[in-house]
Amino acid sequence: MALDATSFSPSANEPVVRVEGLRKSFDGNVVLRDIELSVMPGQVVTIIGASGSGKSTLLRCLNLLETPDAGHVWFHGADLAADHVNVNKLREKIGMVFQGFNLFNNMNVLDNCTLAPVTLKKMSKDEAEQTAMRHLEAVGLADFAHADVARLSGGQKQRVAIARALCMQPDLMLFDEPTSALDPEISGEVLSVMRDLAAGGMTMVVVTHEMAFARNVSDELVFMDKGVIAEASSPDEMFTAPKLPRTREFLSRYLD
Repeated sequence: MALDATSFSPSANEPVVRVEGLRKSFDGNVVLRDIELSVMPGQVVTIIGASGSGKSTLLRCLNLLETPDAGHVWFHGADLAADHVNVNKLREKIGMVFQGFNLFNNMNVLDNCTLAPVTLKKMSKDEAEQTAMRHLEAVGLADFAHADVARLSGGQKQRVAIARALCMQPDLMLFDEPTSALDPEISGEVLSVMRDLAAGGMTMVVVTHEMAFARNVSDELVFMDKGVIAEASSPDEMFTAPKLPRTREFLSRYLD
C-alpha cells in the first residue's frame, strides 16, 4: 500500500515551517545561533553534521520540545512561541519519530497507534483502528497489529513509531536519527518506509547520518557546524562541490 500525502497542507506557496533567528543555549553553552530555515510543502530537508553540531536541538525546537531562547518558529503561519497560539493543537499536526522509538511497551501495536487519535482528535475507536491498520499495512506490519511491542525487533518498533505518527494525519514529519539505534541490516526497513513517504509527498525534516538517504531522497541538504547552518544546497551540489572546507572535510569519505 502506498504512503500518500492526502492529509498534507493544501497550500503549495507558503512554507509549512519557517525558522527565523532561532537561538538556544543550555547552561550557558550556545547550541543554536541565529538559525534561518524554511521547509516548503512536500519538501524533504535533511540535516547533517557532526555530533554536537545542534541538529537534534534544532529539530526539537521545530515543535517546541525544546523552547528557543530567541527567534521564531512559524508553522502554517502561526508563531509557535506566541502566547495566544495553542501549541498543543498545532503540535498534533507535527509527527515526530525519535531514535529510541518512544512506544508504550505495555500496549500492543494497534493500541499504540490508536491512543492519540482517540484521546486528542476524539476519533471513534473504530475509525482510529481502521486508520491505524491502513498505516500499519503501509509499513508492512498489519500482521503484527495485536503483537506486544516488547517482542518486536528494533526495525519493527521504528516502523510502528512511523505508523503511529501518521495516524495523527500530520502535515510535517520530523525524524531524529531514526536508524541510529538499529543494526545496519535492519536500518533498511525504516529507510524504505521513509523513501515511500517522501515519494508520496510528505513534508519531512530528517536528521540522519545515513548519507545515501541524504543524497538520494533529499530536496535540500543542510550542513550544521557548531550551532549554525554552515551550508545549504541541493544534495548533488553539496556532494559534488561543497563550498566550505569544513563541509568537504565532513563529507570527505562520501565525495566522488
